[in-house]
Amino acid sequence: MREVASPAFTVRAPASSANLGPGFDSLGLSLPLFTTLTVTPQAVTEVVPLGPELAGTPADERNYVYQAMLLAAGRAGCGLPPARIEIQTEVPLARGLGSSAAALVAGIVAGNELLGRPLSGAEMLDLAAREEGHPDNVAPALVGGIVVATLDKLGTHHVRLDPPPHLGVTVLIPDFELSTTKARAVLPGEYSRADAVHALSHAALLAAALAQGRMDLLPHAMQDRLHQSWRAPLVPGLSDILEGATGHGALGAALSGAGPTVLCFRDAREETGRLHAFLHGVLEEHGLTGRVLDLPIETGGTVVQRGG
Repeated sequence: MREVASPAFTVRAPASSANLGPGFDSLGLSLPLFTTLTVTPQAVTEVVPLGPELAGTPADERNYVYQAMLLAAGRAGCGLPPARIEIQTEVPLARGLGSSAAALVAGIVAGNELLGRPLSGAEMLDLAAREEGHPDNVAPALVGGIVVATLDKLGTHHVRLDPPPHLGVTVLIPDFELSTTKARAVLPGEYSRADAVHALSHAALLAAALAQGRMDLLPHAMQDRLHQSWRAPLVPGLSDILEGATGHGALGAALSGAGPTVLCFRDAREETGRLHAFLHGVLEEHGLTGRVLDLPIETGGTVVQRGG
């Protein structure tokens, strides 16, 4: 019989930004905005979403976090013990910052913890990637840093990279939502050989540049033909940012996941005032509002803290 986890524990899973331009469904990084679960074993199950970001989400076993906990139990072949699950998040929903991936990973890790950790990290990653359908958000949410990952019938495989020194991120988060389903629906069913070669070569160059700290290559490596141009009509100002950000202090720019958030790489040693002014100017030009945040790349991944 497995030892049950401590009477109460917390699980904290970070936000993520996927694709980074050409790395469609295979490349992502972790950001320090967190979904946090507080899990307390008790006689009956309670699901308690807290805070304005989670207003309207199910406060019962239909909640996505609880469903993720059930996934872990199913993979382990165990029943899930009852518990009180309090859910909080800093990750804005439907903005391209991996809110569903953070909830999924947090739930899977929490379910595994509640059961006494029957699943390995590799098993949890594969479970999350198969549930999402791709590993680009769940892998950095689980392990942190920058991650290159693949998903196929043999499993989920990944390489985690520590961020290059002085590589920072600025994100523009517009005040409107964009569902991943809608953003995927506009993509073509087929691509030309030229576009496929462009995607492969630029994704490979981007991964190599991040691995070796070649920040000078980012403006070239982040060029994309697979998804950003097709999604641009859904994200007013995206084309302006992709074309103009490097002229205002960015090292490169990309749509974050399915959007509408836009991510800019930058040298963390440099001031960001010029880049902020440019991004706010694009918002204003298109009659939009939003916020601009300077963030480091989160390296810790999902963390479990026992005892309260």
